[in-house]
Formats: sequence, C-alpha cells, structure tokens
Amino acid sequence: MEIGIVGLGKMGGNIARKLVAGGHTVVGYNLEPLLTKNLNAEIGLRPSFSLEELVAELSPVRTIWLMIPAGLPTEMTIDSLKSLLDKGDVIIDGGNSNYKDSVRRSKELMRVGINFVDVGTSGGIWGLSEGYSMMIGGEPEIVDKLEPIFSVLAPGKDKGWGRVGPVGAGHYAKMIHNGIEYGLMQAYAEGFEILRSKKEFDFDLKNIAEIWMHGSVIRSWLLELIEEILKSDEELRDILPWVPDSGEGRWAVAEAIDLDVPAPVITLSLQKRIQTRVHEDYSAKLLAAIRNRFGGHEIRHMESGGKDEQD
Repeated sequence: MEIGIVGLGKMGGNIARKLVAGGHTVVGYNLEPLLTKNLNAEIGLRPSFSLEELVAELSPVRTIWLMIPAGLPTEMTIDSLKSLLDKGDVIIDGGNSNYKDSVRRSKELMRVGINFVDVGTSGGIWGLSEGYSMMIGGEPEIVDKLEPIFSVLAPGKDKGWGRVGPVGAGHYAKMIHNGIEYGLMQAYAEGFEILRSKKEFDFDLKNIAEIWMHGSVIRSWLLELIEEILKSDEELRDILPWVPDSGEGRWAVAEAIDLDVPAPVITLSLQKRIQTRVHEDYSAKLLAAIRNRFGGHEIRHMESGGKDEQD
C-alpha cells in the first residue's frame, strides 16, 4: 500500500521505517528536509519537500498520515491539505490532538469529501521494535481499508490495534490512556522514594525492581524501564526534578470534571507534575507560615548561604 507521512521525527520516522520494512511504499515530508533526505538514504523513503509535492507523488486514492504536534501545526497542515486532496482521499491524524478538534476537523473535511481517521498512537521510541498500540476512530469501511497499514504497525496482525468508535473516539481513548499512564508512573515514583527514604534497611532499589518484574502483580514495562534507569544511576544525579505534562493529562482531568467522574489519582498526578515546575513553591511557604502562626509549629528559614536554619 502507498502512504504519505507528514512529520518524520522520532515517532513519524520510526513509523515510516516500520511501514517500509512491512512492504509498504512511503512518501515522506518534513519541515526539516535533512530528516527526509536521511530516511531516503536509509530506507528508500520517497522524498518530498512540500505538501504540494507530497500529494503529487501519491496516487489516488491517497492516504496521508500526520505525525506532528497537536494544535496549530496540525490545524494548518490539514487546512493546506484540504485544498490539495481529492474526494475519497484519507487523512489520518496519528498525533495527540484533542478529540474535540478531531470531531470538528472531520466534519469540515467531509464537506469536501475527504475522509478523516484519528489514531491514538502509543509506543514511543520502542514502537519500531515492539509495535504500536493504536486506538482508532473513524467510519468502519474506511478503517477496514486501512487494515494493511495498522496490521504492520501493531505488535501483531490482530492485536494491539482496533477501531474503538467513530471519529474522535481514537483520540479520546488515547487521552484517557495517558491519564492512566500519569497515575501509574506517579505511583511507581512515590513507592521507590519511600523505599529510598527507609535508610535503616539500605534497600537496593534496582534489586527490588528486578524482583518485582517476575511474578509480582505490579510488574509492567514501566517497571522494566525503572529497573534499567536504576541500574544506570540509582541516585539520578544528573536529572533535575522537573516533569512536563502533555495536553492529554489535562484534558483527561477536565473531561472527568465535565462528566462528574471522580478521578483523584489522575488529577493529583497531573498536579504533582505541575508542582515540579514551580521554582519557588509559594504555597508550601505559605502553608508552613500558617501552621507556625496557629500552632507554633516548626518553620525553617534559608540563610544567605542557602542552608536551612531551624527556629
């Protein structure tokens, strides 16, 4: 099958590699042309250096997979493609767009006869070797026609991918997937910090991670990654305690509020990430001051040299 890919970064590039390895013909376009040229030399990707050239290189009925940042980059790209594509062509958004945007874009594209499919794609940099988990939203007949693409990208021909509902459902499922991911990672991080803080037992954290990887009910791929991290440097000396959050975590929390669904774990996991980026934690300072005022509780001050001084 022939497919165009817009966005040849870490995930887009690996998706191109996996599709070519699976026997598909890939025409690629990236804003930074060097990535396009490199993939042409590496895997025989057919290069294009503009959206116009990409569309011209593809035979009707065209399928174009977008693997670019959510928001304005995706919006602008779809707007440009809308005037270049023909009736019956298909745009796949494999990025992390808000599901509401996907529903809206599908309606706009359908007015000119262009089909739209949203794919919540999980797998990160490991997708090339392990396969991608894909939650797909779209019309059943369109998704069926794209089966040769999904079955090559997935962990197995009949596993790790599937249509989960109409347009928007794929990105909705991915949004909740990422919210769950936030909670899982936060629980692991907190658990290992508690172990590390129990100095009298002098726990070997990487040993515990390895033990938990076999037979434990909390074994997982994330735990496997934790074990690898701890083997490299258990003290994490070169890592700043700064954790960004993607849009999906925030959207998942907002959706829970809109639906009146309690989601304290996901919500607090998001808040914890935000907290890591507060360089001067004003709320913690104020909390300490209030506790001191009403109950005479301990309060610590910073000396000019940066050392804690206890009242």
